[in-house]
Amino acid sequence: MIGIIDYGMGNLRSVQKALELFGENPVITNDYETLLKCDGIILPGVGAFPDAIDNIESKGLDKLIKEFTAAGKPLLGICLGMQLLFEESDEVRVCKGLGLLKGRVTRITGDLKIPHMGWNDLEIKKMCRVLEGVRDGEFAYFVHSYLAVGMDEEDINAVAVYGTEIPAVVSRGNVYGTQFHPEKSGELGMKILANFVKLTKLS
Repeated sequence: MIGIIDYGMGNLRSVQKALELFGENPVITNDYETLLKCDGIILPGVGAFPDAIDNIESKGLDKLIKEFTAAGKPLLGICLGMQLLFEESDEVRVCKGLGLLKGRVTRITGDLKIPHMGWNDLEIKKMCRVLEGVRDGEFAYFVHSYLAVGMDEEDINAVAVYGTEIPAVVSRGNVYGTQFHPEKSGELGMKILANFVKLTKLS
């Protein structure tokens, strides 16, 4: 079973519907024990980093996420959910993230329309399990104003160029993240979600 973490922010139902296309019956919940029993969990997110991390910590879900990933089971962070995996963010105020990946989250700068919204092609830097079957140059759907910087280069699997290189797919061990929304990214997004489903069968 795949758990979709409900911490009060994110398009939970759209992620759930996408997973149902693969015959999955994902559960949307914030119950610690239920999530801990899942084969894989997804951390979605729409909104501001400080609100999200405050909600996560108030429900004890930060401890759940760390315990779950320490057990070697796969986690996928989507959009803001990916950003929460990093050490800190300066969105609105400086605050700590989950610290599962090295780096911090900061606002996209330059003479660009913000938020970065719409379709952008991906440049694959290093393959990982969620990118299996994805070709260089395929397009994904983005909606965000912040990006990860100061990352370990080994953790960057694909980037999108929007004035600068934006980490678009990241991973470390059993922890994965996409800056874009796979559930809104057509064929590419379905490949990524299908790959994540496969990972949950191996855990």
